[in-house]
Amino acid sequence: MKNRIRILATTDMHGYIYPYRYADGLSMNHGTARLKTAIDAFRDENTLLVDNGDVLQGSSLQFYHYTNDPEGISPITVSMNAMGYDYVNIGNHDFDFGENALITHLDSLSCPCITANVIYRGEPFCASYAIREIAGKKIALFGLVTHYVKKWQKKKNIRHFQFRDAFMVASKTVDMIRRLEKPDYIICLYHGGFERDIQTGRPVEELTGENQGYMILKEIPGLDILITGHTHVEQCGKAFNKVYAQPGKNGQAIACVDIYTDTGVIEPRILKIDTEPDETIMELTETAEKECQEWLDTPLAHTNMNLKIEDQVEARLHKSQVVTFLNHIMLEASGADIASTPLFTDAAGFRKDITMRDLVNTYVFDNSLVVKKINGHKLRKYLERTAEYWSIDQNRIIVSPKFIVPKAKPYYYDMADGIEYTITVSNDIGHRITSLTMNGEPVTDDMEFTICISNYRASGGGDYFTLRDAPTVAEVQTGMVELIALWLLDHKTIEFEPVNNITVQK
Repeated sequence: MKNRIRILATTDMHGYIYPYRYADGLSMNHGTARLKTAIDAFRDENTLLVDNGDVLQGSSLQFYHYTNDPEGISPITVSMNAMGYDYVNIGNHDFDFGENALITHLDSLSCPCITANVIYRGEPFCASYAIREIAGKKIALFGLVTHYVKKWQKKKNIRHFQFRDAFMVASKTVDMIRRLEKPDYIICLYHGGFERDIQTGRPVEELTGENQGYMILKEIPGLDILITGHTHVEQCGKAFNKVYAQPGKNGQAIACVDIYTDTGVIEPRILKIDTEPDETIMELTETAEKECQEWLDTPLAHTNMNLKIEDQVEARLHKSQVVTFLNHIMLEASGADIASTPLFTDAAGFRKDITMRDLVNTYVFDNSLVVKKINGHKLRKYLERTAEYWSIDQNRIIVSPKFIVPKAKPYYYDMADGIEYTITVSNDIGHRITSLTMNGEPVTDDMEFTICISNYRASGGGDYFTLRDAPTVAEVQTGMVELIALWLLDHKTIEFEPVNNITVQK
């Protein structure tokens, strides 16, 4: 359209290409194959296609690629080139497979990266911004990634990277662009979300700096459009004389922002993806996908126990024995007194004949392990934090709404082995651990323990600052997925007495 500039944006695609679920093959409205069909339908000569990060990690196909061909060009990279992106930003999970994987991905893309707040080996990692002339108007674009990457990521994956405060860089970049370029419109791609409710300004999470979308939207003059990500929320609208949009996760939707050049009106919307998949996209990665499917169905071990997760809430409310098994591996690998892990979003559990498919659909992130030293007082504070996950509604125990909105965070709820404890949900937050013992003996504040947790949790991920601040006594560098696979291959059978050491009561 002559008098319209269109911005199409994706975010948090997490390596999904094919339109089905890896756990069971169920058809899904996600992935770049479906996206390509929709993008082609909405794209014209006045359209920019941009991506807002978190593409390298998430799907089984990407995990297979980096497990078996870590130096090669990844399937999602191939897919994105076929889609014809104009610019990309990077996300926190794009560092998950290390520096070389990210650099290979970006070097192999047929479009530039515009992340402005990342430093690599003392130099800017990408261009600070880009300028495009479209429909007679000057468009400026720049990207940001949440600087909380440094809080979560394995040190070896970001050894030569530094991350500057996203809000500060956004403010300086907008000011610089306005002075030097005098554009008609400035677009920011921010791989972060909104820390406050956009309408009321009420905080929707701890104000740690992980998400600064609200502050960017409200406090930076001269910005016109903010594309967000990271929190996997589908939303769009107008606030503080700016337009914002975020198209969810896994390629389930596209953000479409139309700028009408004759009136200056900017209209955002979210387009759900229910199109037929593009055959060319799937053909480009067909060989890798076939190999991945064979790998996923490789038998590792067997069990006669019920380790399948049918109900996500029930698996946490009454600790699934999958958690007991995972904690056992962590204890064995670390030698710690206590091990604690969450169940990740939509964890599948293990079928009777256990395959790699079960494994990667249960332990989604290939975390390493960290051993921390804590006393009984800090152990109780840690458990009080995890006990916040539950709430009471009409005399029923439910998941607290703050762990559902603005983003579902089931992985914030940890379950520990090596101790026994009771959570009384009706008690005030901070006073819910009503019983805490080890081997049947009460835990006192001055007792000392070692606890094995993921590197994400050890960094304070999930606002577990008690663990972050505790001294580190050991690290297990082998990834958890590899540890589980090696254990299964060595033992061939999972068989143990169920451990029901956690009681969650009203």
